Amino acid sequence: MLSVTGLRKQFHRHAPVALDGVSFEVKDGEIFGLLGHNGAGKSTALGILLGMVYPDAGEVTIDGCSVQREREQALRQVGAIFESPAFYDYLTGWQNLKVLTAFSGGVEPSAMREVVEWVGLSKRVHHRVGTYSHGMRQRLALAQALLPRPKVLILDEPTDGLDPEGIVEFREQLFELRRDFGVTILLSSHLLSEVEQVCDRVAILKAGRKIYEGHCRGLTQEGLIYRVETPQLALAREIAVTRGVGIGVEENQFTLPTRLDPADLLSALVSGGVPVREFVRIDATLEDLYLEVSGLHEKKTAAHS
Repeated sequence: MLSVTGLRKQFHRHAPVALDGVSFEVKDGEIFGLLGHNGAGKSTALGILLGMVYPDAGEVTIDGCSVQREREQALRQVGAIFESPAFYDYLTGWQNLKVLTAFSGGVEPSAMREVVEWVGLSKRVHHRVGTYSHGMRQRLALAQALLPRPKVLILDEPTDGLDPEGIVEFREQLFELRRDFGVTILLSSHLLSEVEQVCDRVAILKAGRKIYEGHCRGLTQEGLIYRVETPQLALAREIAVTRGVGIGVEENQFTLPTRLDPADLLSALVSGGVPVREFVRIDATLEDLYLEVSGLHEKKTAAHS
């Protein structure tokens, strides 16, 4: 559905490279996450996807149409919330939607009512936008993005500024969007714990380069982390390391390779004379794994240089 190939961008000669050979693919019907901290290249990538930034090299295609060569046709299939949505505060939500959709030929009032109801803004759509909360402005922005009935929805930091209740609501809304509108969703975020719960697959950017692309569940199954409580921790670590176990930042956290059965490690510890008081699995978050994958990428880069 959406293919990104070899994107490179440097804004001027002395600036750092914003994107360096970034490629990834978003499949039809997927919720795909583009992850990375500030400065990783997410906004530049989305700017290129939306035809707002021209790459030095590479191409983006949406349903077979090139954003760089067939911009109007390609972007006709896209709805987006990019950066901070801008509205006319002195107009109502309804008036804003009429004005903003007029630039692309307008939308039937019945279609507007349907989308406004879907995003949960019916009771306030005829109030001035200046009276809206941040969450309501996000709902209005989502309505605007959905009105062209896009095939692809691009969301830039969509939960930024929302309270915990709003984040949970939005998370549920993403699944409903896919179900009710049949859209493919690409979202960027630095809230990795949230992305872990909604995305089918992710690409992780760091300093303009892609360091991972794959399933969220594939990441979380890279290795099992166990906490071991024992008065003989040094001996436990010595035995564990001989079996390929990694030691975490916390000295009592052991990362097991996928080939090693946790029961076998526990047995080895007990047989080796370690009095084990506690042997408990810890669920790794995507944030933990972001740091781990970043470190692995740096080691691979150093090894090939």
